[in-house]
Amino acid sequence: MARRTGSRAEGRGSRSRATTERSSRRAAPGARPSAQLGRAQQLELYYWMRLTRALEERLVNLYRQTKVVGGLFRSLGQEADAVGSAFALERRDVLSPLIRNLGSMLVKGAQPAEIIRQYMAKGDSPTRGRELNIHYGDLDRGFIGQISHLGDMVPVMMGVTLSFKLRNEARVGLVYVGDGATSTGAFHEGINFAAVQRCPLVVIVENNGYAYSTPLARQTAVVELKDKALAYGIPGVRADGNDVLAVYDVTKEAVDRARRGEGVTLIELMTYRRKGHAEHDNQSYVPAGEIDRWARENDPVDRYLRVLTDELEFDAADIAAVDARVTEEIDVATDAAEASPMPEPTDALVGIYAEPPRIEPLWYRAGIRSAVEAHERAAGWGAFNG
Repeated sequence: MARRTGSRAEGRGSRSRATTERSSRRAAPGARPSAQLGRAQQLELYYWMRLTRALEERLVNLYRQTKVVGGLFRSLGQEADAVGSAFALERRDVLSPLIRNLGSMLVKGAQPAEIIRQYMAKGDSPTRGRELNIHYGDLDRGFIGQISHLGDMVPVMMGVTLSFKLRNEARVGLVYVGDGATSTGAFHEGINFAAVQRCPLVVIVENNGYAYSTPLARQTAVVELKDKALAYGIPGVRADGNDVLAVYDVTKEAVDRARRGEGVTLIELMTYRRKGHAEHDNQSYVPAGEIDRWARENDPVDRYLRVLTDELEFDAADIAAVDARVTEEIDVATDAAEASPMPEPTDALVGIYAEPPRIEPLWYRAGIRSAVEAHERAAGWGAFNG
């Protein structure tokens, strides 16, 4: 897998949420790390964003057919955040994704088939049907399993990156949080300790305007979340989260800084969540027209497609080849996942407390007759008191 070399910071990210107008043109060639990306890498960024969106669209189809077990979370409108930031990491680095960072997991090596199996709770999914959506990790590929307690992964990644420092390893950790998570105690404690210890950590705040249904202005008095970095004595930068090159640039600069031993950076990415918290959320709290305006004027995939064709001079055949590749990969992955078996009931015991995982039902009653001799109820009804 090709790996990154750049990061692209605040030039586009300072516009307010109320507007979606285009910001200033890009800096001069060579001024940002993304200027050093090769053409294959430039096209690869498009591939990862297109793959992320197509995979989630396929999951929506499966969800509506009741083939997805549990909830479904989308990153529609935020694909550039996950892809651009993960692309700035090296294979040895570790990231901690959230429910809207599927793109980062794909960049780090997660496969569409395993994602679909995971959502469908299949027996050969990464968690063998015991956990749903993307709540799983793989340290060999460099991403750790997430939890849904928002903000709590910051202290976890603080610990991970502190281990890098103590072992003198030139590795970096990256953790994502939402705007609402910046108001939690876990976020404060984790980033403060990481800052004091100068851990090689990058903290990305995806400011998509809503903490579930609560607008940003109603859950914090801070206008720009990057300013929270001042309280911890670390750099805070803001970038346009819907410009994948801007995301790449600002993240790469923070990653390089961390690898040099200069500590934590807080990055605020300005973006927008065009779907609800999950598929069940009808977004009734969103002002009329807001979602359509962002889709029409500030879609990250559309914006980068224009960069590829207008500025980087890729032709239609290059784009069509990527689109065809994505379509084929999603179709193959879907067929493989649908053919996978559901888990066996006893699979729930595998790797939990002890081995062997399969034991006789009611093994703890072996040799005990009082449960059936002294009581009318059957032994299988529950605990006995004999």
